[in-house]
Parts: sequence; structure tokens; C-alpha cells
Amino acid sequence: MKDWTQTEFEQFIQNRGTGLMYFYTPLCGTCLMASKMLEVVQKLYPKLPLGKADLNYMPGLAEGLEIKSVPCLLLISGGEIVEKIYAFHSVPFLHEQIQQKIV
Repeated sequence: MKDWTQTEFEQFIQNRGTGLMYFYTPLCGTCLMASKMLEVVQKLYPKLPLGKADLNYMPGLAEGLEIKSVPCLLLISGGEIVEKIYAFHSVPFLHEQIQQKIV
């Protein structure tokens, strides 16, 4: 996963990108587990852009996107957020959501 700045995320949306954006905070234990799941997801979808960002550094963006908690995974298709996932459940669950919503 590549760290994205707010500008990179906004450009991805403006360019009608399709991919995943993962928001976390470093002290969140659930976020560490979610990060490990996303490493597997990234291997399943090596060509699908997957950005990540520490939400502590983007409070305005978090408010604008109405992100309620971390971890939060945005599924983006054609520059539109089609799903926000807060409960990651499992890698197969994430795989299914990606298949249904953006691939």
C-alpha cells in the first residue's frame, strides 16, 4: 500500500479513478489487523490502486467524507465512493465486496 496525501486522493477522485483508499490511525489495534488483511487483498488485485492515509493528518477530509471511525476502507469506482467498510470481517469478505462493487 502506498501512502497517499490528501492531494493525491483528491486527484484520484477527480480523474475518475477506480481503487481502494484505506484510512487508519497508528495506535488503533484493529487497524493493524485490517492492514494485514489489505496486504493479502493487494496480492489478489496487484493492478488495483490501493492508497492509505493516517486520518489524524486529514481531519477536514474525514469530516467531508463523513468517516465515522477507523479502520475505514473506501471502495471507489469511476471517482465515486460506492462503499465504506468499517468492519473488515475477513479477506474473503473484502474480496467479495471488491468483486461486487468495483471489479
